[in-house]
Amino acid sequence: MFVQVIQGQVADAARMRAQLDKWVAEVAPGSTGWLGSTAGVSDDGTLVALARFESEAAAQHNSDRPEQTAWWTETAELFSDEPQFHNSSAVDVDTPGDPSRAGFVQVMQGRTTNPDRARELMSDDSFDWASFRPDILGSVSVEHDGDAWTMALYFTSEEEAREGEKKEPPEEIAEMMKEMDTLSVGEPVYLDIREPWLYAPG
Repeated sequence: MFVQVIQGQVADAARMRAQLDKWVAEVAPGSTGWLGSTAGVSDDGTLVALARFESEAAAQHNSDRPEQTAWWTETAELFSDEPQFHNSSAVDVDTPGDPSRAGFVQVMQGRTTNPDRARELMSDDSFDWASFRPDILGSVSVEHDGDAWTMALYFTSEEEAREGEKKEPPEEIAEMMKEMDTLSVGEPVYLDIREPWLYAPG
């Protein structure tokens, strides 16, 4: 899988959503290998979008289409700063539930001193996250730009996510979280998407 993360400041979330709706209706039908997108705007006006493709080649094929170029020319005008792009094939997807039912998405971003170890910890199936946090419907983790990462966590609702944050983790998960903290460079950034826009083919 290949993921492109796009983010930047926007002044009008409704116009941006309309533009993404337009992509799904008019551009997506001719795309190759598009698997879905998650997007939304946080309280501080930051748009973050994760577009998933089967491969980097499929994403590039889409980018090279004139329809995509025309759509992006319009979309770029909606940003109040220069949007950032993070592209990667180092992607992990976990779906213990149905992320398409998510009522709240939290996007986390940070840097790590050891990307390989961080990925090993996050992909360890021995941790029973489903029992500990049944409010988590799924996650998409993306390593990019060397030591950076972006993770989207899909929750049933913000209320249940906040309740889940208060729970005391079992020992093995607590140890894993402690090691993750030691690998972190600085504090991670949290972008709360209270009205997630979830798109899928068809």
